[in-house]
Amino acid sequence: MTSLPRRAAVLGHPIAHSLSPVMHRAAYAALGLRSWRYEAFDVDEPELAGFVRSIDAEWAGLSLTMPLKRAVQAHLIGQSDLAAQVGAVNTVVVESGLSSSQGSSSEGGSEGGSEGGSGAGGAVRLRGYNTDVYGVIHALGEAGADRVAEAVVLGGGATAASALAALRDLGCARPVVLVRSAHRAAHLLEAAQRLGVEVELDALDVEVASRRLRSLPPGSAVISTLPGDAADALAEELAGAARPAAQVPVLLDVRYHPWPTPLATSWAGAGGAVSSGFSMLVHQAEGQVRLMTGRRPPLEVMRAAGQAELERRSAG
Repeated sequence: MTSLPRRAAVLGHPIAHSLSPVMHRAAYAALGLRSWRYEAFDVDEPELAGFVRSIDAEWAGLSLTMPLKRAVQAHLIGQSDLAAQVGAVNTVVVESGLSSSQGSSSEGGSEGGSEGGSGAGGAVRLRGYNTDVYGVIHALGEAGADRVAEAVVLGGGATAASALAALRDLGCARPVVLVRSAHRAAHLLEAAQRLGVEVELDALDVEVASRRLRSLPPGSAVISTLPGDAADALAEELAGAARPAAQVPVLLDVRYHPWPTPLATSWAGAGGAVSSGFSMLVHQAEGQVRLMTGRRPPLEVMRAAGQAELERRSAG
């Protein structure tokens, strides 16, 4: 199969750790898109405007990671309803003479046309989407959480906002969110209001978090969006707290390397089902490929490519 040369890339700072290039390239190969290429660029917020100005009709789209998920919104001609509600864009589709906005959604719902932003100008237009929500929903589903009665979210950043949207769609409209500072959770609370979610804020410390997590009933979920070793003290507190598996909430820990995290290890030791950020990453990347190419890539091919890269890094 032949196709016109197209470009796509993941942007963020730092970016060297990203698994997006290996997964997107595996998808292109499986779809026969041999003239498509996918790269990684280290771009911080001050450099984003210049990068956007360099985009031309050869580009199909961008994947965005931190710290660009909010900053990119100023450069869009429009964004999906879901991205606008969450307040974070992780996917940009370049609309030009070579491509147009895809008709089907990779966000797990129907597309809206919430127009806004200054636009890219020239011959291309940039439109934003959020496939992180789709990734969270499917990562929880792989661990058995197709519906969620109650939930606790650890952390208050952009990924936490996507978690709120996912929990809403899974049936939980009143999650507890544990944050270090209520003041720093302003963006999250604004997103919750747009999503129609009633958030209960509480302190992110070991004693409070342990009490909250131990009191969750069956059919609940916990989503940790904490970076680095921020959840390690909580993991130590929860270690050895085994109870019947049916009574332990599902855990999604958005970290994925190294894996398992101390929190995931403690959770599994208590009898609970655990899903990693790698599962979320694979599903959100599959959604991005669908938006950028208009075709559904084989999920397991992308998963295998990402897993192989993680194994290569661990061996190295």
